[in-house]
Amino acid sequence: MVKHTSKKTYILGLTHSGRAFRPSDWAERLAGVMSQFRPGGAPVGRHLAYSPWCIPSSVNNVRCVIVHEDLHAHNVMAWDFVMGFAKDNELQVHHGTPPHNAHQPHHSHSHQRQS
Repeated sequence: MVKHTSKKTYILGLTHSGRAFRPSDWAERLAGVMSQFRPGGAPVGRHLAYSPWCIPSSVNNVRCVIVHEDLHAHNVMAWDFVMGFAKDNELQVHHGTPPHNAHQPHHSHSHQRQS
């Protein structure tokens, strides 16, 4: 098994079939749910701020969430929740480095599935 030097995992807003995941603000919603998991715990009485371990972003013009492996060390259940979200929604996940050639969503409305 190859050990990745980066401690980041990229969850892309693209399904394994290359379709864009909806809603379009899914990354911000997921990161918002994960905002309480942070070094030192959630701040009391402050405005919402994303955790440094779960950040919404974009890679190659595709919305994504960048998850740092420190989340796993801090709270395994939180890590499992995020990875389970990706699996349940059939999202593309890249460990270590950002994807260079993410499968772009299909833009044709007449796209038919092949058997």
